[in-house]
Amino acid sequence: MTPQVVILAAGMGSRLGRTLPKPLTELSDGRTIMQQQFDNIHRAFGPRTSVTIVVGYKLEHIVEAFPDANFVYNEQYDQTNTSKSLLRALNASGTGGVLWMNGDVVFDPRVLERVARTIAEDRSFVTVNTATVSDEEVKYRTSAEGFISELSKTVVGGLGEAVGINYISSSDKAQLIRQLGKVDDQDYFERGIELAIEASGLLVEPIDISDLYAVEVDFAEDLDRANLFV
Repeated sequence: MTPQVVILAAGMGSRLGRTLPKPLTELSDGRTIMQQQFDNIHRAFGPRTSVTIVVGYKLEHIVEAFPDANFVYNEQYDQTNTSKSLLRALNASGTGGVLWMNGDVVFDPRVLERVARTIAEDRSFVTVNTATVSDEEVKYRTSAEGFISELSKTVVGGLGEAVGINYISSSDKAQLIRQLGKVDDQDYFERGIELAIEASGLLVEPIDISDLYAVEVDFAEDLDRANLFV
């Protein structure tokens, strides 16, 4: 199954201190973060996989670097967070589920190979790392049945961290769109997932990728760590 893929890349990424959008940060192997993502997507799902990029800050640089992609514009990129970027992308998507990722995640190509079966079965999921639980990251807890019950930076007693690579099924997408429309402009998309779980009983599986690398690049030290893998 070839999924619809979305990369969230509208933000300014000011914490890394670069002049270009953060997804265009160069890695030690000469690729940018986003090129590494594209390579992983094409390896897992084929070179013709449709990728939509949500752009905002200095969008012309991303458009120039990836002219064959589809684009959704978040004109309020400096006033909103990932919840509203994802909302725009889901509203613009076609029939079917959507795989999405943050545009600053450098990750092992095998991550997408691991989740391919769950995508083919059209089941909603978030990828997680149970090896670390940092206060600064989005953490999660699960219900007795093993589905996500809490998903935010304020979770107490988290089982691990959300990696930033997720899938919403075709049957669950409308619920998530509805809740993303309700969250505050500065909320992360994880808040929309939490509300959909609370309001509609959305079932979201955690898929453990702790044995594979996935680094969200926020600071210079994150970039150094990502460069150890590529």
